[in-house]
Amino acid sequence: MKKILVVLIVFTLSGCKSSMDSQALSTANINAILDAWHKAASEANYSDYFSLMTDDAVFIGTDATENWNKTAFQAYAKPHFDKGKAWSFTVLERHVFFDKTGKTAWFDELLDTQMKICRGSGVLIKIDNQWKIQHYVLSMTIPNENSNAVIKVKSSLEDAMIKSLKSKQ
Repeated sequence: MKKILVVLIVFTLSGCKSSMDSQALSTANINAILDAWHKAASEANYSDYFSLMTDDAVFIGTDATENWNKTAFQAYAKPHFDKGKAWSFTVLERHVFFDKTGKTAWFDELLDTQMKICRGSGVLIKIDNQWKIQHYVLSMTIPNENSNAVIKVKSSLEDAMIKSLKSKQ
């Protein structure tokens, strides 16, 4: 009985190690995909940038009106890429998480950008053993002690938007 118990423990631990190795590999793959995505933008490489996104991807930008499907985001981004300068984001910190199947991952990251620190967050899915970005949200960070000043700056523009959006409900 003791031998059976020892064998079961070894197999269980081997499975855990294998699962941890697989997750570490997936995390490394996701980090590489996201790093390549940011690099493609900084190099204005349109095809590489958009090839890392799913066909049904969504990109949500910092402005409240920026909620684009991939096609709309491509139309917005193309003139920036065509000028040879899109945007340059450098990762300061990133956290990656997985669902139980290992085929969906989500992440959050802090980025050094031309807007100073921004937060990116998103979802990747595994398609034919390759991770693709399906959803990305870019947000500007605002220190809590500066919130009132920022609210004052954006109130006149966003009050009208709030009114319009509420009227559609």
